[in-house]
Amino acid sequence: MVALSGAAADLLDRWLAQLSAVRQRSAKTVEAYRRDVAGYLGFLALHTGSPMGRQALGQVSLGDLRAWMAAERARGLSSASLARALSAVRAFYKWLDAAEGVDCAAIHVVRSPKSPARLPRPVPETGARAVLAAVSAHGQPWIAARDQAALTLIWGSGLRISEALGLRQGDAPLSEVIRVTGKGGKERDVPVLPAAREAVEHYLDLCPHAAGPGEALFLGARGGPLSPRLLQKAMAEARMALGLPASATPHALRHSFATQLLAAGGDLRAIQELLGHASLSTTQVYTQVDEARLMEIYDKAHPKGRG
Repeated sequence: MVALSGAAADLLDRWLAQLSAVRQRSAKTVEAYRRDVAGYLGFLALHTGSPMGRQALGQVSLGDLRAWMAAERARGLSSASLARALSAVRAFYKWLDAAEGVDCAAIHVVRSPKSPARLPRPVPETGARAVLAAVSAHGQPWIAARDQAALTLIWGSGLRISEALGLRQGDAPLSEVIRVTGKGGKERDVPVLPAAREAVEHYLDLCPHAAGPGEALFLGARGGPLSPRLLQKAMAEARMALGLPASATPHALRHSFATQLLAAGGDLRAIQELLGHASLSTTQVYTQVDEARLMEIYDKAHPKGRG
């Protein structure tokens, strides 16, 4: 790393001291900021051929910033890491403006690098069925039935965990189509498979707690609403016992619902409605999952793929 000029080092130290004392950032965060901004200041000193004092920092151009970002990418920095470094530099300039009256116009217009979209990671059908069987092994039969019913509903109807746990006792017995409340209070109708309806009825038959129609459908051990964390924990224990990846979560069962519908020839618009996505582009990501899976199968099965 290039040694900083006295002026640049002083500004950096004062900013970091403020982060630690006033903002109460952790030592690890402060060190990460130091590393990112010191690297930026060192690059500028080499790039411009002059020490980076107050005046020079205010005159940094968009081209200078892009050159720094290109240099960071060239040395192997990922989009996410570069975005983090740029965020640190922006925070430094924000402090410079407030403390020293140094405003750099370019920092307000430079764009963060886009990270590649992360594809959903659905649970394969065999894995989903194995998870449902594994959670039924809980020591208390009614809790096992509860977890199995909730996860079956999430998988079979494509629900968010909050939507499944938002159902009320008055919604039972579940009909073939139920109305759930999603993000932003938006309601939608979703179909319920016979297996899910039967699982819910089995859970209610075993549940030891009496609850009114306005109370939560899925109850915790003491009779209050079931916490999402407990359902996530139940699935985590099941996936670990089965050797499934950490991506096998209740939300991944919702992804499984979408990819299975798509594989069966489901219309994207219809799947969008069933999932409650506000934008079709959110649903379209599942087509990439399907394509990725097809390519994986092709690579394994094709003679060229096998080497």
